[in-house]
Amino acid sequence: MPAVILERVLVAVGLFLVGVAAYDLVQRKHAILRTFPVIGHLRFLVEAVGPELRQYIVTSNDEELPFNRDQRRWIYSSAKRQDNHFGFGTDKDLERSPNFLIIKHAAFPLAATTSDRLPCAKVLGAARGRRLAFRPASAVNISGMSFGALSGRAVEALNRGAALAGCWHNTGEGGLAPHHAHGADVIFQIGTGYFGCRDAAGNFELSRLVDLAAAHPVRAVEIKLSQGAKPGLGGVLLAAKVRGEIPAIRGVPAGKDCISPPGHREFSDVDGLLEFVERIAEATGLPVGIKSAVGEPAFWHDLTARMAATGTGVDFVTVDGGEGGTGAAPLVFADHVSLPFKVGFARVWRSFAEAGLTDRVVFIGSGKLGFPENALLAFALGADAVSVGREAMLAVGCIQAQRCHTGRCPTGVATQSAWRSRALVPEVKALRLTNYVSELRRELLQLSHACGVAHPALVTAEHLEVLDSRFGATSVGQLFAYEPGWAMPSDADQAAIAGLMALPV
Repeated sequence: MPAVILERVLVAVGLFLVGVAAYDLVQRKHAILRTFPVIGHLRFLVEAVGPELRQYIVTSNDEELPFNRDQRRWIYSSAKRQDNHFGFGTDKDLERSPNFLIIKHAAFPLAATTSDRLPCAKVLGAARGRRLAFRPASAVNISGMSFGALSGRAVEALNRGAALAGCWHNTGEGGLAPHHAHGADVIFQIGTGYFGCRDAAGNFELSRLVDLAAAHPVRAVEIKLSQGAKPGLGGVLLAAKVRGEIPAIRGVPAGKDCISPPGHREFSDVDGLLEFVERIAEATGLPVGIKSAVGEPAFWHDLTARMAATGTGVDFVTVDGGEGGTGAAPLVFADHVSLPFKVGFARVWRSFAEAGLTDRVVFIGSGKLGFPENALLAFALGADAVSVGREAMLAVGCIQAQRCHTGRCPTGVATQSAWRSRALVPEVKALRLTNYVSELRRELLQLSHACGVAHPALVTAEHLEVLDSRFGATSVGQLFAYEPGWAMPSDADQAAIAGLMALPV
């Protein structure tokens, strides 16, 4: 090839790449391309031919963790309103898959539905007469993920999307930021650092909480005792990250390590916890609950015993499984401390059932429940609602790079880097979050109708079985030692939910 032709070809290629780079930097649809112009297209190319590559090399569709390829594909396609169906039949080996969940469909199912309206089966705070008790409009909501762990743009996308989906958005323990103020109802989480409601010495200050709740759409307060990924362990936001908006939002000095201690200063036993709950509920009028991973059982026995004896108590309990997520945790805590959701939740629910308290408490499940089958199992075990965290992150652009703890998230979700976070366009990603939540609710309703009931809260533990590797199966009720009739809403709640579900779409 003559030198002049080669030179023109190289110039043309160069101009083409410059044009692609310029387009990638200004387009608002793909965060990867905004951060990594030109070379980011390689990811989409590999993704497009992924099934063919994996047929011969690399891993299968269900080997990766914490979320396998099939799960991520379902979230991404649901969030983008693309076809989320799978062809040719299951690729699971049902006969060799221990602990594989089977949903037992009814011989005469209810009519198919395309609705995604899924209100909670209970009224939050009604049992104890809280002034601002309410029925959550959505039984699927956004779990606590703090600004600081997530970028401001990611928090804004989640809040905007939650508003469109009609679900609530939990702030996480990092305080209530301006990024939470885009229309969604908010659950304010109080962690051990009391961020956003503390005095200069780091102690809890009730008046700050009252003012904050009055100024924002806070619908409930969640006291975090622990979380599944690092239970019994505090946290540190390093001094280099305590800058910009974060010091004012958290109520901490700039440029110093921001410490979350392992335990609360305000109480150290069950009686102190219940007194703290009542103080907040009386001052704010809001429902007040707790979030906890499940470890030693004595706490739950003591809590239910004191609630039954005194009439005081929490309005809701969020049970987080050991498989839950976090921005950063020691490996041993993430892997070995606290029970997984199914085991932990069943133990907690049984404690309340044996004390006769289940109708007075709203139960919320958390820990990889952002998929229809997992969420349905949570409802069958007695959950009234589920919270989704990392699945919501995937919906707004996370690619499971697992770089959350480094600050180098490639899609701008879990970072405070201005360059990386600029790639995430909140208005675009909000719609994807809305689509994902809507599809999860819709498929939950479809599963419920297949079981012959109108709402997932009416699915019982006997509707589900778990396979073993020896051609056997055990009902979920038998597996978790549930008595007949457990995990069902009260007659009054069933009547109320039947009326709500019968309303025209």
